[in-house]
Amino acid sequence: MWYHRLSQIYCSIQHQLKGGVRHSALQFPCFQNRLLAAHRWQHTALGPLNCVWQQHEDHLELRYAGTVMRFDYVWLRDHCRSASCYNSKTNQRSLDTASVDLGIKPQTIRMNETMLFLTWPDGHVTRYSLEWLLKNSYEGQKQTIQPRILWNAEIYRQAQVLPVDFQSFLETKDGLKEFLQNFLLYGIAFVENVPPTREDTEKLAGRISLIRETIYGRMWNFTSDFSRGDTAYTKLALDRHTDTTYFQEPCGIQVFHCLRHEGTGGRTLLVDGFYAAEKVLQRAPADFDLLSKVPLKHEYIENVGECHNHMIGVGPVLNIYPWNKELYLIRYNNYDRAVINTVPYDVVHRWYAAHRTLTTELRRPENELWIKLKPGKVLFIDNWRVLHGRESFTGYRQLCGCYLTRDDVLSTARFLGLQA
Repeated sequence: MWYHRLSQIYCSIQHQLKGGVRHSALQFPCFQNRLLAAHRWQHTALGPLNCVWQQHEDHLELRYAGTVMRFDYVWLRDHCRSASCYNSKTNQRSLDTASVDLGIKPQTIRMNETMLFLTWPDGHVTRYSLEWLLKNSYEGQKQTIQPRILWNAEIYRQAQVLPVDFQSFLETKDGLKEFLQNFLLYGIAFVENVPPTREDTEKLAGRISLIRETIYGRMWNFTSDFSRGDTAYTKLALDRHTDTTYFQEPCGIQVFHCLRHEGTGGRTLLVDGFYAAEKVLQRAPADFDLLSKVPLKHEYIENVGECHNHMIGVGPVLNIYPWNKELYLIRYNNYDRAVINTVPYDVVHRWYAAHRTLTTELRRPENELWIKLKPGKVLFIDNWRVLHGRESFTGYRQLCGCYLTRDDVLSTARFLGLQA
């Protein structure tokens, strides 16, 4: 490694100086330059050479645990965790960021095996653990991806993911944690032995999150009576889709519980949208890129009875984090997609071709997981990842459910020690 080489050069020169061979280091410019470079790079004084740093005009460069990180000096001052700059009881910043000199530079920098110390011109000392810097640096975040298992029907069946018992889910941390681990990995999870009532379904949902009240109410209870202006309130088949694409922030989690069905058909279709998107990225990266950049409008217009709503949500089909290119949200609903008027004509045709590529992946039979919802078994769906649909049915079919706030579900998971 380059920093080991610098250390070797430095030690070799020191050895020659001690031995009286002074001309080899001092008379040749190339050795002088190497000596200066060795002094510019600093490293931990104790233990193995596992951390080196170099001070630049406007940033600090740090190599630790195999990662090269670069920190702006204002950033290093702004994120100080000292008692005067950060309230550790509330986990909130106390420092007024606007008061930091944009040209600030540390007067001194020192480091031991685990900590970085910076002294600023006013004498204030900032301390960072190297592990904290690694975790919170841009370079470190680029390597952090939410653990997931992408699946098609066969992969999911072979995984043999078991549902969690209702009482275990409600009464034990282990049951709740097992459920959330399944949900985070696969984007779907089941709870069984639930009393087939709206009240018990609500109790179940409230265990992990606040229930998100929407234009459909807090808990919804529907049949095929077309009481709302939505195809879901019919007996017709529904193609794969994500819900509430017409909200600026689509609902994060959807809960389904079939309370009663006297008839045939009505199986639920589940498709891992992230699995399909990954295939598009592998086979047609230009299509993936276009689907992640073109903003679209989705629209819901309802004027039935007392329900008068006109909702519009805007966003691309594929939503990715800019720092690590991780896909975090798919917004796919051909029923609710509005007129495409957000991009010029020469992009529209390329978008249709890219959309066709993704739709082809979503509709591959091997990617379709079909299940039959029955009373007592509740399904939770990550609406930002997994598409759902339904085959047509006959007879009376009653479902209840709700939407959950995504932030609360992920918060519950984090407090149980899960990465979310």
